[in-house]
Amino acid sequence: MIPDNSDNALPRKSARILIVEDEAIVALDIRGRLTALGYTVVGVAPSGEKAIQLAAEHVPDLILMDIMLEGIMDGIDTAAVIKEHQSIPVIYLTAYADNETLTRAKVTEPFGYIIKPFEDRELNLTIEMALYKHKAERTLNENRRWLTTTFNSIGDAVITTDRHGFIKSVNKAASVMLGNNVDFLYGKDFADKIHIVNPSTLKPVKLFENYGSGAIIDDAVLQTRDRVIPVSVNISNIEETNNIIGIVIVLRDISQLKNSEAALKNSLKQLRRTFEETVVSLTAMSEKRDPYTSGHQQRVAELACRIAVKLNMSAEEINCIRIAGILHDIGKISIPAEILSKPTRLTDLEMGLMKTHSEAGYEIIKSISFPWPVAQIVLQHHERMDGFGYPKGLSGDQILKEARIIAVADVVEAMSSHRPYRAALGLPKAMDEIIRGRGTSYDAQVVDACTQVIENDKFSFEF
Repeated sequence: MIPDNSDNALPRKSARILIVEDEAIVALDIRGRLTALGYTVVGVAPSGEKAIQLAAEHVPDLILMDIMLEGIMDGIDTAAVIKEHQSIPVIYLTAYADNETLTRAKVTEPFGYIIKPFEDRELNLTIEMALYKHKAERTLNENRRWLTTTFNSIGDAVITTDRHGFIKSVNKAASVMLGNNVDFLYGKDFADKIHIVNPSTLKPVKLFENYGSGAIIDDAVLQTRDRVIPVSVNISNIEETNNIIGIVIVLRDISQLKNSEAALKNSLKQLRRTFEETVVSLTAMSEKRDPYTSGHQQRVAELACRIAVKLNMSAEEINCIRIAGILHDIGKISIPAEILSKPTRLTDLEMGLMKTHSEAGYEIIKSISFPWPVAQIVLQHHERMDGFGYPKGLSGDQILKEARIIAVADVVEAMSSHRPYRAALGLPKAMDEIIRGRGTSYDAQVVDACTQVIENDKFSFEF
C-alpha cells in the first residue's frame, strides 16, 4: 500500500508502534511485517511490566498487544494500566478469542482485535482504522473539554431554598454576586435578603408567589448593598414523590452572559468544523479506494437533501442526511480495489463481499459522536421497504426515514453515472427504476418527492 502524502490523508504510515508479544519468533515476524508495511517499531516487550516501561519511554502511536504474556500481568491487565496513564490506542493481537477473554478485553476499550493467524492486509487495515479513530476521538474530546470549560466558566449564582423559601445553600458565584457568605445567608428568608425587582417598575419580583417550576425571567435586576446587577432568573422545583421539597433559583449576570454567548458560538462553530473535517477525511479515504465513483457520495448527498426539502424536513434533519449521504459508502474502504474497479459484472461471491460495505461503514463510524444516527443510516441505506434489501432485511418503518431517502438518491445517481462495467444509463431510466419500485422497494413519498425535484425543479447532477 503506497503512503498517501496529501494533507487529508490520515493517519500516515510513519506511525510508531510498540509490539507486546512473549514469543520471540512471533514478535520478530510481526516486526518484519510492520516494517514492510512502512511503520516504525519502537520496541518489543515480552511482558506487561516491560510494555508499561517502553510505553512510558517511547509514547508510541499504537500498541499491538498479545493477551498471553510473561510475568504476572497479561495483555488485558497491561492495557488497563497503560490506559490509566496514557492515551495510546491498543489492538489485541492474539490466538485467544473465548467469550470470557473478549469480555475482559472490552473493558479496556481496545481499538481492534485481530485473531492469529492473520494477513498483512488485515493487520494494515486494522492499524489504519485504529489510528484514524484515535485521532478523531482525541479531536472530539479536546473540543468537548473546551466546551465544558466554557460552560463551567459562566458565573451563574445558584441558591437553593426549602419549600417555604428559606435559604439552604448558595454557591461561590452567588456569594460573590450577593456580597454575603453562605453562613450569613443560610436559613434566612430569600425574599428578605435577596432583592430582585422588575427593571421597568422597580417593584419586587415575587418569585415564590407568581412563578412556578421552570419559570424563566429574562430581564430582572438584583439589588445588593453596593451594586445593581441586571440578571436573568431561572426557577426550578426540587420534587420527591410529587411533593415540592425545595426550590432552585439561578441568577445569571446578563452582562457576563453576552460575553459567554460569543464564546459559546465560537465553540459550537469549532465543534461543527471538527465534524466537517472528519466527514471530509473519511470521504477522501473512501474515494481513494474507488476512484471510478469519485464524487458519487457528494452527489447522492445533494439529491437526498433536495428530496428532504421537498418533504419539509427540518434543517437539522437535512444536515443529518447530508452527512450520512457523504459517508454512506465509506465501508467500501474494506472492499478489495480489484473488485471496486472490475470492468465486468461481479460474480455472486464478489457481490456478496461488496454487500458487506454498509456494515463495514457502520463499524468505522459508529463510535464518532455525531448528533444524529449517521452510523445507523449508513448501515440501512441498502435496505428496502419490502424487506428484500440488506444487510438486515429490514422493511417499512423499521428503516430510518433518512436511510429511505438516501436509498432512492443512491439508486438514481448510480444508474445515471458511469461505472467500470457499463456506461451511464441516464436519468430517465433511473426514474423508471424508482417509479417501478414505488411503494415496494422504495418509500412512495420519497419517490414522489424525488420525481418533483428532478422533473419540476429540473435537477441534474451537473454541479
